[in-house]
Amino acid sequence: MDDFNLIIFLWRTSFVISIITFIIGLLHRSWLFMLISTVTFLPVAYYFLGALNAWRLVGYIPILLFSLTVLFWFLKKRNKSGEKIKR
Repeated sequence: MDDFNLIIFLWRTSFVISIITFIIGLLHRSWLFMLISTVTFLPVAYYFLGALNAWRLVGYIPILLFSLTVLFWFLKKRNKSGEKIKR
């Protein structure tokens, strides 16, 4: 294992961070963690967009992640405005 490829290391690190923040974001319904997951998944998605088979669909996952980010942000904003009205 003399070869150390920095690009592959960064790609794998980005993928692992994306998975971890996605799980945390879903568990806590946090728009911030979902946004971090979206941004860190972009290099992985860009890689798979060049595939000539069904793996190309992996490249569209950031659209889903960003949609969840907006949904969680909207729900958090809605809950805060609802609390102000109830008081």
